Amino acid sequence: MSETHSFYEISSPPGMTGIKSWLLTHDHKRLGLMYLAAIFFWFNVAMILGLLIRTELMSQGRTIMGPELYNSFFTLHGVIMIFLFVIPGIPAIFGNFFLPIQLGTDDVFFPRLNLFSWYLFMFGGLFAIISLFVGKGFPDTGWTFYVPFSIEVDTNVSLTVMAAFILGMSSLLTGLNFVTTFHRMRDKSMGLMQIPLFTWSLYATAWVQILATPVISITFVLVVMERLLSIGLFDPARGGDPILYQHLFWMYSHPAVYIMILPGMGVISEIIPVFSRKSIFGYKAIVWSSMGIAIAGSLVWAHHMYTSGMSDVSVFVFSLLTFLVAIPSAVKVFSWVATMYKGAIEMTPALLLSLMFIYLFSVGGLTGLVLGSVGTNIHVHDTYFVVAHFHFVMFGGTGFAFFAALHYWWPKMFGVMYRFRPAYVGACLTAVGFLFHYVPMFILGIQGMPRRYYDYLPQYETGNFLAGFGGYLLCAGIVIMFANLLMSFRQGVAAPADPWGATTLEWKVPSPPPVHNFVKQPDIMEFPYDFSGIGNQPGAGARTGDR
Repeated sequence: MSETHSFYEISSPPGMTGIKSWLLTHDHKRLGLMYLAAIFFWFNVAMILGLLIRTELMSQGRTIMGPELYNSFFTLHGVIMIFLFVIPGIPAIFGNFFLPIQLGTDDVFFPRLNLFSWYLFMFGGLFAIISLFVGKGFPDTGWTFYVPFSIEVDTNVSLTVMAAFILGMSSLLTGLNFVTTFHRMRDKSMGLMQIPLFTWSLYATAWVQILATPVISITFVLVVMERLLSIGLFDPARGGDPILYQHLFWMYSHPAVYIMILPGMGVISEIIPVFSRKSIFGYKAIVWSSMGIAIAGSLVWAHHMYTSGMSDVSVFVFSLLTFLVAIPSAVKVFSWVATMYKGAIEMTPALLLSLMFIYLFSVGGLTGLVLGSVGTNIHVHDTYFVVAHFHFVMFGGTGFAFFAALHYWWPKMFGVMYRFRPAYVGACLTAVGFLFHYVPMFILGIQGMPRRYYDYLPQYETGNFLAGFGGYLLCAGIVIMFANLLMSFRQGVAAPADPWGATTLEWKVPSPPPVHNFVKQPDIMEFPYDFSGIGNQPGAGARTGDR
């Protein structure tokens, strides 16, 4: 399976074997794998729900479900994708697995708290499942739980909101663990400007998790209190203010966009230099842009609320801040492209998915400026234009970065190589399906089709049919990629310690990493992306996947 050991041998508590050794483990690598299994399950559930939604919308009228079930599926798809995949996906899996190794240490600072975070994540998912079968079923409010509807409807809003609350606590504790590990566990010889960019992105993300998550947690508690005790905070019939809920919700949920996208940017910053055989261009600029995105991205929440009756001054300020937050994102894109310029490009599946990320995220960012501009926002607010923009950033960005991370770190995590050809086919089919799926939504939005609707007027049918067709292509591509990775276990081609010829610390330990990450003091490079002593060829084993 590997040079030295199987990934099943990753550390377990003393005296424990089997499933118990996994459920009580404190090892960051095992917890990363446990998050991977759980998130893989939830992603597939949400993908199936999304496909059912798009199937329903491929033609006018009822096709496979009624409006009540549609609204519940729509809500469940959003809750799972946001709270159980996009927000935790990269930090919980790859952050847990690789952050300590990239920092030259054996574990996170709070290993027991790390295990507790995983249990909170699992309990949050369990609460969401229970809410399907208790009372009048899953809520039909959408993942935003907007009041006053969410405090008046008799579906299971309270249980689902508490599920989101628990998942938020898991995210907050993970962020707290990462920040402490960054400062207290980093190898003593590693300076701040010697830290890999993926770890820097997790550090910036962790601060957003710590500072923003309590806002949504308190808000969700208030929604439950409103439903149970009728305190009148958000209910206009009792003198409450529903706009207050929107402010509180988006004060978390827009920073949460950067919780979702910053780790993905960190992944791309790791992959681009390795397969370009060049040092990353503008290392310090990428570091500071990560921190700048985390700070500026927390100040623009009200651009979601231009139509709520804000003052002209507030609209101007939030529009200006929205345009300013695009600058650090543009710095990253420029640095990635400049790194590839005159590089010795090795087109692996991880790099191909990274290039798709750059294009799709750039489209999402540019269309975000359309929404940040007040005049155009008023025209396309709450239309399918917003749906397309959101998915270009979240799925075209974070989703494709997640797939790239899987293909980049799979040999290190499991000690096996995968085949390249099916990975290329799956990645290309995913990208083509993605464009067929979401580009028609931009057009539908400009034409005026509102989002969240179960049915629509005849003039929108062609666009919705094309979007549904693209959805099937998209899902087929994802299935091919996942199946190819899983088939690598049967093929049994062992991965060397460094199949890509990379330079960061995780590639200096065996594949998969041993119980203790480092049997001797790690050799900290002066610069983590120095390829001068390696040359233009990838590491041994990089081409084995072509077989």
